[in-house]
Amino acid sequence: MKVIICGAGQVGWQIARHLSGEHNDVTVVDNNPDLVRRATDTLDVQGIAGFASYPDVLDRAGARDADMIIAATHSDEVNMVTCQVAHSVFAIQRKIARLRAKSYLNAIYSDLYRRDHLPIDVVISPEREVAAAAMQRLRAPAAFDTEVFMDGRAQLLGIHVEEDCPVVNTPLRQLTELFSTLRAIVVGIRRDGTLFAPEPGDQLFVGDAAYVFCHADDVSRTMEVFGKTEKRQERVVIVGGGNVGLEVAKALEARTGRTRAKMIEKSRKHAEIAAEALERTIVLNGDGLDRGLMIEAGIDKADAMLAVTDDDKTNMLAAVRAKTEGCPFAIALINDPTLLPLLPHLGIDAYINPRATTVSSILRHIRYGRIRQVYSIGDAEAEVIETEVLSTSPMAGQAIRDIDFPEGVLVGAVSKNGEVVRPSGGLRIEAGDTIALFAMAADVREVERLMQVSIDYF
Repeated sequence: MKVIICGAGQVGWQIARHLSGEHNDVTVVDNNPDLVRRATDTLDVQGIAGFASYPDVLDRAGARDADMIIAATHSDEVNMVTCQVAHSVFAIQRKIARLRAKSYLNAIYSDLYRRDHLPIDVVISPEREVAAAAMQRLRAPAAFDTEVFMDGRAQLLGIHVEEDCPVVNTPLRQLTELFSTLRAIVVGIRRDGTLFAPEPGDQLFVGDAAYVFCHADDVSRTMEVFGKTEKRQERVVIVGGGNVGLEVAKALEARTGRTRAKMIEKSRKHAEIAAEALERTIVLNGDGLDRGLMIEAGIDKADAMLAVTDDDKTNMLAAVRAKTEGCPFAIALINDPTLLPLLPHLGIDAYINPRATTVSSILRHIRYGRIRQVYSIGDAEAEVIETEVLSTSPMAGQAIRDIDFPEGVLVGAVSKNGEVVRPSGGLRIEAGDTIALFAMAADVREVERLMQVSIDYF
């Protein structure tokens, strides 16, 4: 597949990394020559320096025979015009744009993106994706990472293995025997900074980070098996009242049950906008690192704190401050993946990586086969892919033990006729089933082969 990626920033570079690693023909376009050079020096891609919305620049990037264009520059308007030029001048069939301005995302204006108006096939909103990720973190506060699959009927949980974990030093195959009715399976383990897909004889050790795929109804029991306790988050403090913070606060207000939220925003203008847009959330104008203001926001009585400003270090320090003042659960928004190893040492419970959430959203729309969901783990080290099994797939009609999965691939769950079941070696995969696979990055291409269909990108 020939893909043009417009924007060589964090998201564009990561998408290029994924696609070029799977031997697609990728060209990166950016008006910053340094970013283009970084992409071409580190990835197997071609690079064009120039404005992505210019027809001659897209022509040089190979738009005349491109299959897809992904517009992920920092400008919504450039992304929109790029898709229009790609459609009108070059007839590129698949166009994905990242849009951030709320006005462009208003549902009442959705007709704007029709093919006879402004032809964008898929609109990705980073703020909405991050807000959704934040809400998922709050639903499973004892997990450091979480994502929902199979229409909310299954969930991926990232769980730190601590000394009080009841299943430490227990071979994974024995977990199945000990908890025979628990619909959960360990699909990935990070140990000493290295992520891998475990074998049945592998054990969990103190300090490991386990990725567990489980049925949504078994989340609480799964957390108990790993020695974690769950508590409903009724009082929440949000540090940062920009687009992300505002989306999170609105989602909290829309929750069933009574969630009391307070927001701290440094910019008076943004604080006023947030106060106007929110109904029940109390908005305080001031520095989220100020101890007095945090106490005023009730951080010592809060069940959770989310730091979602546009500065990683502010988010980390705000989370540390919250923990120091007695808040039991702190989440930090972190853009820079190199900072992630510091979080456990600082006592920060969970993080949200905006780049990973946006990348996952884009990947969902560009994978081969009937992809329903894609979630990128860590620094693009692995993916969890949910897909519908087609009749042309090599998996159809075979028992799981007979499918030629690479070593870095494990089945997390299977949905048959709407019922999510725990995978076993003898479980037969049929056409029409939905399957969730954990795949190390190097094995994603082979997973796509297992999902293959004659002509079906989307």
